Amino acid sequence: MTNAQILAACRSNWEYRGIDDASLREMLDELSAHLEDAEAAGRTGRDVVGHDVRTFAAAWARARAPLPRRVLRMACLGSFMLGCLLLVVCLSRWTTETAVTPGKIAFWAVLGVATVVWELRRGSLGMLRSWAIGLCVALPVALLTARLAGEAPVFTAPLWVAPLLLLPGLPYAVADMRARRNAAAAVQA
Repeated sequence: MTNAQILAACRSNWEYRGIDDASLREMLDELSAHLEDAEAAGRTGRDVVGHDVRTFAAAWARARAPLPRRVLRMACLGSFMLGCLLLVVCLSRWTTETAVTPGKIAFWAVLGVATVVWELRRGSLGMLRSWAIGLCVALPVALLTARLAGEAPVFTAPLWVAPLLLLPGLPYAVADMRARRNAAAAVQA
């Protein structure tokens, strides 16, 4: 595995784990320096990171962002995504509430799990490809669930729930957007 591949695998792992852009650049710069030093000393990148790059990247990410903080961030961003979804559904149908059926629950749960598992196993494919793979798995599950469980609503979600779901994840979403903008500006400069 080349140094560029090691850096790409670590970047993918750290981006998935929610390491902020400033810390991500710092970690990549530090790892790049270690890899260059090892290469100058006649060693390989495997000597620096070990045989499993994912394990190395995960250990470094855990040291950088403790589990409680990562869990809180993921829960808040998950809530934010559910709020966005509910808001889009209510606004696209011009209604103040939406019925949540077993098929919808299965579809969105499987889509989320398939996307996350694919990202963990294979790295980032980009949003469009990841969602396409998730759709290939989620659609059959949703249709099967709807066929077996029926289309009776499990509960009804009113429109006012969307802002409540958006609120916890809003600071994280804004911070991520600012970090991406600052990283893009730093790359251009």
